[in-house]
Amino acid sequence: MRVMCAMSGGVDSSVTALLLKEAGHDVVGVTMKLWGGDSDTGCCSVSDVDDARRVAQQLDIDHLVFNFGDEFDEHVVDPYVAAHAAGITPNPCIECNRTVKFARLAERADLLGFDAIATGHHARVGRTADGRLTIERGADRAKDQSYVVHMLGQEQLARTMFPVGDLQKSEVRALASRINLRTADKPDSQDVCFIMSTGGGRTTFLGDRIPFHRATVVDTAGDRLGEVDAIELVTVGQRKGLGLPGGGPKRYVLDVDVAAGMVVVGDDTDLLRPGLDVHDVTWVDGAVGETDVLVQCSAHGDPRRATISDGSGSVGAIRVEWDEPQRRIAPGQSVVFYDLDDTRVLGGGIAG
Repeated sequence: MRVMCAMSGGVDSSVTALLLKEAGHDVVGVTMKLWGGDSDTGCCSVSDVDDARRVAQQLDIDHLVFNFGDEFDEHVVDPYVAAHAAGITPNPCIECNRTVKFARLAERADLLGFDAIATGHHARVGRTADGRLTIERGADRAKDQSYVVHMLGQEQLARTMFPVGDLQKSEVRALASRINLRTADKPDSQDVCFIMSTGGGRTTFLGDRIPFHRATVVDTAGDRLGEVDAIELVTVGQRKGLGLPGGGPKRYVLDVDVAAGMVVVGDDTDLLRPGLDVHDVTWVDGAVGETDVLVQCSAHGDPRRATISDGSGSVGAIRVEWDEPQRRIAPGQSVVFYDLDDTRVLGGGIAG
């Protein structure tokens, strides 16, 4: 089988290429050049591209670099900036997977005659008794990435491979060390790839692109408590950086209203909600209807039991009702549904 292997310059994608080659596939490594600005982290830095190229040389496979910078700006960076301007907390890594890594890259793979695309995600493609494809959690629960690939449907899964999904992370590093791959001991990336980890980070990145606005901080009764310098940097659930005097009770952001220039804060219990609305929902294998599920709201968050049902009546809207009240999820965050065994992704969407 001719396989295009996405190589980010990390150990997982390096070992993915290794496993594919050892399995006898015709493998070509591909690194996507996504961000044209400065980057010192994630999969967009110059050093990561160089690491991917050198691993491909070690494995004796061809290596290509695709420039998807325009698509990345349009579908990931620009929406990220616009979301913050509107007081929404986006998830750019998931949007990158949705619109670039498993969309634009797939188009290129088809054009070049590849049979499949492989990535280094810790997830698994399974199959039901009647032959339908599924997304399963990775074998290493601590590194599981099924949450960030929840948007894949049947057509995409039919040509997707996750070779390291059956391995523990320690096994991945051991395989890389076995043949002295240069990425064997490389730390995992934890940050948004297009934001520098130094020099001001997110504040500088957004401040160069949108104006910041001061906003009033009030309690649930509407009483003024203080001000924030940039409401665009505030997110639901935030506790620090609100400019409130110390020594008082812990206060958390309950709501961000950019239009009104207001941030509402309260105590921990004020964050609790009986449910939430989820929009832009996609399903791995068709809508499941009203059912009990486990719901995960961050990449490594603890799944919570809930009932999902049709939402506002609009296409792609779902209502989540928690079995027990949970903290409010920041609008813009991805909400992913799992079966009650907590092994299989059913689908997911975006918190409203």
